[in-house]
Amino acid sequence: MPGPIVFLHGVMVDGTLWDDVVARLPDRECVVLELPLGSHTTPVPDRAQQTPAGVAAWIVGELERRDLRDVTLVGCDTGGTLAQLVVARDATRVSKLVLTPCDALEVFPPALFKPLFRLGRVPLLMRAFLEPLRFSPARRLPIAFGWLTKRVDAARLARWGTPALRDFEVLRDAAHFAAACSPSITLDVAPKLRAFGGEVVIVWPPEDRCFPIELGHRLAALFADARVVEVEDSYSFVPVDRPDVLASVL
Repeated sequence: MPGPIVFLHGVMVDGTLWDDVVARLPDRECVVLELPLGSHTTPVPDRAQQTPAGVAAWIVGELERRDLRDVTLVGCDTGGTLAQLVVARDATRVSKLVLTPCDALEVFPPALFKPLFRLGRVPLLMRAFLEPLRFSPARRLPIAFGWLTKRVDAARLARWGTPALRDFEVLRDAAHFAAACSPSITLDVAPKLRAFGGEVVIVWPPEDRCFPIELGHRLAALFADARVVEVEDSYSFVPVDRPDVLASVL
């Protein structure tokens, strides 16, 4: 029997990113981890661990705590970066890796979102930057979610965009994580990915506006065994725009 599928989301979204994929996999054990990346509702107890390495270590710990084995690990956006860090740190429980558009190599974060991540050093400024997300039209601007997804519903946009505005401690969690993101992290992990012995599938839309398709092919080349599945009619959030394609890969 196939092992469980574990899903990792990115910054300023939550596990509902995967709802449409999970609904298409009724016969598989699906584990959606809720990560403290800005759309969480309970502040973290130890903000010192709010770094890419710290969150990746927590994910490894969750796989152990839940005794999940033969895992298919799936990541989107920053979740894909965390998945890279997980398999480089300890891949003993992971047999397959599926990455949709995500940070890699010199791209962490993508150019469009560099201002937001830089503001993580000053949480009050980050809060001011995010303030327009209280209003529906702003959530679909390119600097928000407009160039990340074609089809997300208004309810999920509202759910993703408001926790950090309601609770300043949640925003401080997100800011601390954002300030710790750097291309040095993804460049450092890149040569370590070849040691991963499992199957790797890179699911990437050619028309992605934040993570170019060339990045997906370069990421695939870092692994010993990887193939690229190009997805039509989608932006970065393949789980929302083309859940049918992603579910078929899984």
